[in-house]
Amino acid sequence: MTVQWENIAFDRSAKPPVPMRLYESTAKGKTPPLVLYLRGGAFLDEGRAEPERPIGKALAETGAVVLEADYSSVSHNVFPQAMECAFMALDCLSSRRKQFGGAKSLLLVAGDEAGGNVAAGVALKARDQMPGQLSGQVLLSPMIDPMMATRSFRKADEIGMGERWAAGWSHYLRSACGFQHPYAVPCLCSRLSGVAPALIVTSDDDPLRDESVGYADRLAASGVSVRRKIFPAGCGWTGIYRDGDGKWMESLCSEFAGFVQELSA
Repeated sequence: MTVQWENIAFDRSAKPPVPMRLYESTAKGKTPPLVLYLRGGAFLDEGRAEPERPIGKALAETGAVVLEADYSSVSHNVFPQAMECAFMALDCLSSRRKQFGGAKSLLLVAGDEAGGNVAAGVALKARDQMPGQLSGQVLLSPMIDPMMATRSFRKADEIGMGERWAAGWSHYLRSACGFQHPYAVPCLCSRLSGVAPALIVTSDDDPLRDESVGYADRLAASGVSVRRKIFPAGCGWTGIYRDGDGKWMESLCSEFAGFVQELSA
């Protein structure tokens, strides 16, 4: 497994360039799926202190080439800069498919928690400005509803994240128009048709369960192909909010591999 950071300048106007961390393993084939991974952090965490991310490593072990974009330290986690930074990284990866995989490699965007929100916004913008380029989106308990009023949120906020998420939303949407923009709050988008197929993952004891499932339902109702996985309570899924792993890791890899196979069919 190779894990490293590299500063990739997208074009001359990209200052500063967005650092990208590369995860790849010997399991990759000639045309591995390429995944732009956006980490969580409640729109509050910045910097690259941790040596690697469990999810990025796990997806790479399935044979994918994963590039984690450090969108947060460059954009300071404010909309629209954070989403634009991530979209620029996706556009760069799309143009460099042969460098990291092959000309026919699938292109996916993935994110957990706050990164899942940004990934969903990037998928919407890719539909509008990169038609046909994005193969799929992987949303892992996306932090997607700033109202934080779902039943699962009220019932299951026993992991002490409620105040942190509220502060994160306030920071991310501090611009006056942010709350109304579909790229900022994809769950409020009125036009979801045509967006890339989605794999959406959550768990029964996850505070973000209902908003994750609700977004999956809205995508499906709009004609988008959706694969969903809801882990049972107690499997350790909520450890993703603290960079931990659990009993779900192997199953997540299986779901991801199945999703890629569906996209390739």
